[in-house]
Amino acid sequence: MRDEEVNPLEDTESAAAVAYAEERKENIRTFVRTSPDYYIANFDKVGASARFTPTFNTMAGLFGPIWFGARGLWSWALVFLVIEAVAFVQIARGLFGDLASDAMARIASIEGTLDLRRQQLAAAIESGSDRVDAFQRAVDGLEANIGGIRAEAEALAQQGPSIVLTGIVILALVKAVQAVTANWALEARFSEWLSDRTIRSGLPVDQIVFSAAFMVVIVVVAMVHYSFPGRYTVLSEFPTDPDIRRTGIAWVEELIAFCVRNSEAFFDGLTIGIRSILDALEVILVQTPWIVIASLIVLLTWLTAGIRTAIYSGAFLAYMGLLGFWEAAMTTLALLGTAACLSIVIGIPLGMFAAHRPRFYAFIQPIMDFMQTMPAFVFMVPVIAFFGVGKPAAVIVTMIFGGTPVVRLTVLGLRGVPESVREAAISFGANKWYLLSRVDLPLAGPSIRAGVNQTIMLSLAMVVVASLIGAKGLGEDVLEALQYANVGQGILAGFAILFCAMILDRIVQGQRK
Repeated sequence: MRDEEVNPLEDTESAAAVAYAEERKENIRTFVRTSPDYYIANFDKVGASARFTPTFNTMAGLFGPIWFGARGLWSWALVFLVIEAVAFVQIARGLFGDLASDAMARIASIEGTLDLRRQQLAAAIESGSDRVDAFQRAVDGLEANIGGIRAEAEALAQQGPSIVLTGIVILALVKAVQAVTANWALEARFSEWLSDRTIRSGLPVDQIVFSAAFMVVIVVVAMVHYSFPGRYTVLSEFPTDPDIRRTGIAWVEELIAFCVRNSEAFFDGLTIGIRSILDALEVILVQTPWIVIASLIVLLTWLTAGIRTAIYSGAFLAYMGLLGFWEAAMTTLALLGTAACLSIVIGIPLGMFAAHRPRFYAFIQPIMDFMQTMPAFVFMVPVIAFFGVGKPAAVIVTMIFGGTPVVRLTVLGLRGVPESVREAAISFGANKWYLLSRVDLPLAGPSIRAGVNQTIMLSLAMVVVASLIGAKGLGEDVLEALQYANVGQGILAGFAILFCAMILDRIVQGQRK
C-alpha cells in the first residue's frame, strides 16, 4: 500500500535513493578532501534549490581570495582580490600614507617661482623700476596660492581616519560576501567535476602556496605604491633602457632593407600584375559611359536582389552622379574590385585547402590574426617600403586588412558540412572532385558568400586609409575634408562610400524574392 502512495521520485528511503546519496557523499569527500562532513551538509543544502542558497564558510571569509584561488575558483578569486586590494590600500593610506604629498609638491614648485619673483621685486625696488606694482601683485598672488594649497594639504592630512574607516567597511563587506558565497561557488564547481574529472579537486599544498604568494604580493605592492607615491620608482616605471628600443628599431630597418634589396624583382612583378588588373577595371568603370555602367549595376542588382533593391541602387547611383562623385566612386570600385577579387581568388582556395588540414590551419591562423588586429597604419609602413606609394600599395594594404574573413568562413563552412552527407555521397561512388563540387561547396555556399561579403565590406572600410598612400577615389574626398575641416564634403563623400557598400552587399548577399 505504501509503494502505491509514495512517488518513486520523491522516495528518499528507496534502495536507489540511498545508494545515490552514499555515492554523492563519497564524491564530495573525494572532491573537497578537507572537512567532508561540513561540505556534505552544505552542498546538500545548496543543491536542494535552483536559486542562490546562502551558507557561511568561515575559512573562506578569513582567507578570502587565497581560499578561492586554492580551491581553483580563480574567476571569483581575482574579483575579490581587486576589492580587497582597494580596501587594504585605503587602510594603509589612512594609517601610513602621506596624503598631502601632492599638495606639498605643488607648494615646492610654486615656492621656486615665488623666490624668483621676490628677487625681481627687490631688484625693481632698488632700481626704481615702474614694474614694482606688477611684481608685487605676482608675489601676493603666489603667496595666496601657497596659502590655499597649504590649507588643502592640512585638510587632506586630517582625512586619514575616514579613509581608514572606509577601507575597513569595504573589507568587512567583501569578507561577508566571500563567506556567504563560497559554498555556493564550490558546489557549482563540484557539479562540473562530476562530469569532468580532469578539473582540479581538493586543496593541494602547492596551490595554497601559489595562491597565497600571488595575493600577498599583489596587495603589498599596491599598498606600498599608493601609500608612498613616488618613493619607489620601480613600482611606477617599468625598468628598461632606451638603447633596447633603439637597437630593435635598427634591426627592423636592417631587415626591411635586406628584403627590399634581395626581392626587388619579385615585388616589381607583383606591382605590375596588380597595376594591370587595376588599369583594366578603371578602363571598364571610369572610361565607359556612365549610363552603361549604371544600367549594368541596376540590372545586376535586380537579378540578384529584386526590383525594390534595384530601385534603391539606381537612387544611390543618381546620388553619386548628381553630387559629382561618379568618377571618384568608380575609381574606388576599381580599387576595391582589384583588392576584393585578389583576396577572394586567393582566400577561397586557401580555405578549401585548410578546411580538412588542422595543422595547416593552425599555422596560418596566427598570421590571419596578425593581419586583422595589427593597425592599418603599422603594416602600411613596410608595404610602402616594398611597393612604394600609389594604388598598388593601397591594394596590398586593403588585401591584408580585408582578406582574412573569406578564408575563415570558407573553412567554417566546409567543416560544417555534415559528415553523414559526405559518407552517403562516397558510398554512392562520388570521387573527390564530385564530392567537393556537388556536396561540400553547395552546402558551404552560404558561409562562403558571407566571407566574400565581409571581405568586400572590410575592403571598403580601408578606402580612407588607402587614400593616405596615393589611392584616389572617395577616400581622397574624405581625407581632404578632414584636412580642411570641410564638414559638408566629408559627410556627403561618406554617404557615397556607404551607398557603394550597400550596393555591393546586396549584389553579393541579396536573394531575389
